[in-house]
Amino acid sequence: MTLTASDRAPAKRKNQRTAVIDADIHPHAMPPSISSRLAEPWRTRFERFGTRVPAPPLIYPRVRNGGMRLDAWPQHGAPGSDLGMMRGQLLDEYDLDHGILIPLQSHTYGAEEPEFAQALCRALNEWIREEWLDPEPRLRGSICVPHESPELAAREIRRYANDRRFVQVLLPSGAETGLGRAKYDPLYAAAVDAGLPLAIHLGGIENHHGDGWPSFYLEQHAWYGNMMALMVTNLISEGVFERFPSLQVILVEGGISWAGPLMWAMDDAAELLRDDVPGLRRRPSEYFREHFWFTTQPIEEPDKPEHLVAALEHTGVTDRIMFASDYPHWDFDSPAIALRGLPKRLRDPIMAGNARRLYGLDGGTP
Repeated sequence: MTLTASDRAPAKRKNQRTAVIDADIHPHAMPPSISSRLAEPWRTRFERFGTRVPAPPLIYPRVRNGGMRLDAWPQHGAPGSDLGMMRGQLLDEYDLDHGILIPLQSHTYGAEEPEFAQALCRALNEWIREEWLDPEPRLRGSICVPHESPELAAREIRRYANDRRFVQVLLPSGAETGLGRAKYDPLYAAAVDAGLPLAIHLGGIENHHGDGWPSFYLEQHAWYGNMMALMVTNLISEGVFERFPSLQVILVEGGISWAGPLMWAMDDAAELLRDDVPGLRRRPSEYFREHFWFTTQPIEEPDKPEHLVAALEHTGVTDRIMFASDYPHWDFDSPAIALRGLPKRLRDPIMAGNARRLYGLDGGTP
């Protein structure tokens, strides 16, 4: 749902308040915030050479303004770099209970040379802790990890696991190999030991390779679900949830309505090809419904809201869908008007209850 500054609905009055937890807010660290937290030789390397993977807006066609809201640019810095602006435009305007921070720089930082990647991710984690979590108690963080160096990633998880303001481990959907590969097991083991879910956000070093290198932004933006479906299929087929039966995975910014048909197709194929996946002891749909969660932005929006309701109910995981605004991106969803076409029995848990349960917020049980 695209929303401009002029047509955002006002915040809800207290006596009409619906609880809101935003599961996808993007802070952005400016280069000095990272370099000042790097020791040598990493500081000089970062300042002289930067990182090897540019941000998505620099790679393929994208809307002007870097994919950001026009009104989200602070006087100094980039959208997502100013806590005060984010408070005014999101936390305070919509009276959010909590917001989950997902710094997308983690996707590329985590794919650098191992020790450099670890240093960059730690600098990003420290920036989140010092500049966002310490001054703003409504916010929660994601642990950024050097995901292509899983042993080092496990160290970062253990380093921050005792700070319960970090509520998940962040990974990209596009890694060097399928995320189901045993290569990543040390990372998953550390997340399970810490009792933290994985949040897999669209993007990474391969960006959106599920839909190729598009000529038009529409090609990429209209079907984020393709990349997520590939990754989900790989995680299940590789037996990750047999190896880590308590692992929970949040699919961030990848759509939702594709999940039901994918489960139907996987169950059918697994029945026909059971000898090909001997490590799977259950139907793929059972793993799916017990291990995956979703965020709502971007959510598919048919002309008739009841069609979306039917698509969500086909997934069998309506109790695992969480509201996300995607602030400060151009296709931001306002908490005041998002999902108004859903019945209250679905909308209220999606707006806050499901996230409260997953993250253990305000007494919810993780």
